[in-house]
Amino acid sequence: MYPVIKLDFDEKDLRSLRVFCGVSQAGGFAAAEKQLLMSKASISRHVREVEKRLGVRLCERGPAGFSLTSEGEVALKLASSALRSLERIRPEIDAVHGVLSGNLSIGIGEHATSHPDFKLPQALALLKQRAPHVTPEIAVMTFTELDQALLENRVDIAIRGKYVDDQFNYLPLYKETHRVYVSTLIEKRASKNMPLVYRLHPYVRQAIEQKGYERGPAAGGLEAIGVFIATGLYQGLLPTHFGDQLAKRYPLRMQLDSPSFSHPICAVTDPMHPLTHRAELFLKILKELHRG
Repeated sequence: MYPVIKLDFDEKDLRSLRVFCGVSQAGGFAAAEKQLLMSKASISRHVREVEKRLGVRLCERGPAGFSLTSEGEVALKLASSALRSLERIRPEIDAVHGVLSGNLSIGIGEHATSHPDFKLPQALALLKQRAPHVTPEIAVMTFTELDQALLENRVDIAIRGKYVDDQFNYLPLYKETHRVYVSTLIEKRASKNMPLVYRLHPYVRQAIEQKGYERGPAAGGLEAIGVFIATGLYQGLLPTHFGDQLAKRYPLRMQLDSPSFSHPICAVTDPMHPLTHRAELFLKILKELHRG
């Protein structure tokens, strides 16, 4: 016989925890209404139940907006991980019997799908053939968001660049190269002394700190960098595949004698969270398609 496991939470508590996680991830009660298909009053009741159960206030809500307390941040992280673990029970039991099922959460970096060597559609098609009961989910995130999602077990696999060795596991898929782009509207030599558009990226920091580029205005993404370059006032660092695409819309070209920065784009997993059978299958498919 198996020992009887006593839980502090019953089914009602688990439902309230799911509602609390849904509200937190949506960023507020109003935003969660459509996602959860529940009224604000019902959502509020569930959140109060969790707060009463734990004996702490988990979030602030009112005219100033919605925000998690420090206790709420901890509760969200642990509850999300616990709920994902519960959701894995049935698919993993199915896998023992040779049937793969359940959700496969994939996080990808911005504009990753625009690279010609990224075979994500083909990989998803093969996954459907080999495991028709697996449901893939795709979320586009920033580099920092991908790492956080991996650590919190909100994604099974993240597709992003590898810049340094860290705590994650990496499966190299293809190579990405970054170069400096400028406007075609200005003289080639004059462009070398223009400020470099800044964004939070290791190659931008290297270009400024090691290559002597002047720091320019900040941009929140690759599209924004392209807009700054197109003004003819700045130069910017872009992945070559994306820079070549932008050159069809804006008057851009690669800078003469531009430094080159390269790294592998990888399928990234967190060794602290055991891989599901469906994640292992998808990694195998990615490896097959990108082995060349």
